[in-house]
Amino acid sequence: MGSADVGYASSNDGAQPAQSSPHKPQPSPPPASDYPDTTYLRFLASNAEAGSIIGKGGSTISDFQSRSNARIQLSRNYEYFPGTSDRIIMVSGTIDEVLDAVELILTKLLNEFYAEDGEEAEPRSKVRLIVPNGSCGGIIGKGGSMIKSFIEDSQANIKISPQDNNYIGMNDRLVTVAGTLQQQVQATSLILSRLSEDLYYVQSVGPPFPYAAPFYSVPNYGPNGAGKKFQNNKEDMSNSVTLGVADEHIGIVVGRSGRNITEISQISGARIKISERGDFINGTSDRKVTITGSQRAINVAEAMIMHKVASASSPPPAATTEN
Repeated sequence: MGSADVGYASSNDGAQPAQSSPHKPQPSPPPASDYPDTTYLRFLASNAEAGSIIGKGGSTISDFQSRSNARIQLSRNYEYFPGTSDRIIMVSGTIDEVLDAVELILTKLLNEFYAEDGEEAEPRSKVRLIVPNGSCGGIIGKGGSMIKSFIEDSQANIKISPQDNNYIGMNDRLVTVAGTLQQQVQATSLILSRLSEDLYYVQSVGPPFPYAAPFYSVPNYGPNGAGKKFQNNKEDMSNSVTLGVADEHIGIVVGRSGRNITEISQISGARIKISERGDFINGTSDRKVTITGSQRAINVAEAMIMHKVASASSPPPAATTEN
């Protein structure tokens, strides 16, 4: 999501995890009378992880809510955190209730998606917390003192993303916590305790998906036939545009059994028509993708299509080795 993360890594990765109770972090919060009794925490999950948390017929999420006494809500399956394809989970309740629910969720995800049979070392994973930009300073502390103390106490790695200015109205940042289950729970407990001291944070609670939906930015059009825009006046509605998309990229736009193009049409509210094979825009080898609807619908559909095309055009990331 833009520039490199602002992060701090533990300087003693081989040290033993902190022994303090995950639910009794330091520093201690102020008296309960000074702040509201309830708080909340939002974090990201893939569609597959969200399905695991919900469970068959909602059985798992109901069980977690019953056991923790916290409320667990998820954004809908097309409501993604801006710039990602991940849904948002919001857990609300007292600090202990929220932490109990988060631990239940992280335990299930760790066992289901990260643990491997026969693995001797304790499995490690990460959780990405959503924190308002205005509350991140309290987590970082003066000169990074607070986040460094969190890393030292929990032995987790904690990174805070830069503010993403590519999305209008985007005021949240991601706080990534990586480590073993115990390290993640301890770090999350420390972070949540700090956030719960921030009245701005506590009072900013809202729905799991607070962003205007759909929520996409329009990217620049790339070279090499990745996508070109042409004016079109032949549609039966005044607002329409035709994109030129390289034939080899049409498949990613359409998706398996038309899944992608159906989703784009449903989210944007635009009508999308793709020309037949061999029916190219004059002078090019690009298929015609015609988008019709309101200007807002066109902009959203166009951005989503070009995002698909860009992801298909981008080379895979270079392999890296971590010591």
